[in-house]
Amino acid sequence: MVKKGDYVEIKIVALNKDERAENLPNDTKNLPYEGKIRGYLTSDSNIGDEVTIETPIGRKIKGILLNKVGKYEHNFGEPIRELIDIGKKIREKYFKE
Repeated sequence: MVKKGDYVEIKIVALNKDERAENLPNDTKNLPYEGKIRGYLTSDSNIGDEVTIETPIGRKIKGILLNKVGKYEHNFGEPIRELIDIGKKIREKYFKE
């Protein structure tokens, strides 16, 4: 159960597959165009329910409840040595004193 007022993420269908442009690749145009939006839940709900949220700027949007938003868990992976060193090499090559 996700409580009213919790910061959540919903899925919306912006365009059904029959509303999409004809010039898209087949594997793309045969799927709906979906988006994810975050906001505050307006009533107690369960994951997978159709819900309404209020965004931080006050818009009310209906969609399928995906999850309660917690901490960010993404990262950019391990540093790439070549990218770390490239700045120094460029400065040495082009900005010699």
